[in-house]
Amino acid sequence: MRILKKMYHYFFYKIYKSIEYTSELSGGKFLSAFKASLVMITLEIWILLSLGIYYTIITKTKIELSISMPVIYIPLIIIISIDYFIFHHKNQWKNIILEFDKLPKKRNIIGGWIVCGLVVLIITNLIFSFYLFYQT
Repeated sequence: MRILKKMYHYFFYKIYKSIEYTSELSGGKFLSAFKASLVMITLEIWILLSLGIYYTIITKTKIELSISMPVIYIPLIIIISIDYFIFHHKNQWKNIILEFDKLPKKRNIIGGWIVCGLVVLIITNLIFSFYLFYQT
């Protein structure tokens, strides 16, 4: 369990660093932790969405979701709460950034490629799930 937490923190760290880098280039280096959290939340929602789509494909059930359904909000509230308590409660994200800044540069470069690959995998998985959904 500790290793998963460490990996989750590192994923946040790499997203934070990439947002900080790109924001610095465009002159908008502010709220980087919030932006990183927003990216993390979005990726987690996409994972849940693709799992839901796969579930409907496998079970051949028809699910109609609308904004007024509380089923949509429960996972969102859980994801946002987890994100808040892991990263923003008592500004824990600052300690996470400091901890991973101490890693050797080569290890951070390899970790960056792994995180980039995971992001691409999540996006590709979502697109593929929609593709399969519309094929049925």
